[in-house]
Order: sequence, then C-alpha cells, then structure tokens
Amino acid sequence: MQLDDYFVVVAANDIRLKGHRLGIETILYEYLYRGLSPEAIAEAFDTLSLEEVFATLLYYQRNRQWIDAYLDTWIKHQEAAQRAQELDPVVQESRRRLAQVRAQRAQTGQPMVSQSAK
Repeated sequence: MQLDDYFVVVAANDIRLKGHRLGIETILYEYLYRGLSPEAIAEAFDTLSLEEVFATLLYYQRNRQWIDAYLDTWIKHQEAAQRAQELDPVVQESRRRLAQVRAQRAQTGQPMVSQSAK
C-alpha cells in the first residue's frame, strides 16, 4: 500500500484520512503542538489505528515544507473562528447564563449533571 492510499484530498486545505472525517491537521496538532505520542493519539481517537497515525506522521515528514504551511493556515483559521465566536452575542449570552446556573448550583450544592444522565 502506498502512503497516499491513506488520505483523501478533499480540497487544497482539507486532507483527511480515508474512511474518517478527521483531517491530518488534527493528528499533527496533537503530535507537534500538544506533544502526544502516536499511541496516545490512537487511543484518544478510538476509530484511528496506530498504523493510520504513523502514516500521517510519515506523510508529514515526507511533505514537511508544504504541510507546515497547511498547518499554519489551519491554526490561523481556528484562531480567527475562536475570536469570532468570542465576539458573538449569542455565545456571550450562553456563557453568562451557564455561569449563572453554575453559581446557583454551587450555592445549593446541586450537581451540574443529574445522576440519571450519567
């Protein structure tokens, strides 16, 4: 099996593992920026095999220059999306209401999740 057989290029900025909705950026972010081992990544994403994780890392090593640019673009997009979400009045109101509920429940000793939901 060729290394490229593990991936589907949906668009220039969207490379996914075949059979998954997961992009290579997710695996590479966990490995490069969060320092997770390949085994820990495969365990965290239980639909991924260790072989697929290693294939992604090898693909990165063989295409490092342009994948670094791909990751940089992805990270900037994620940061911009996060900033936009933080400015969204609906999100701000939801956070305010959640903080209010948490404070009320902390005062009464009521758990955040009902025992029947567990």
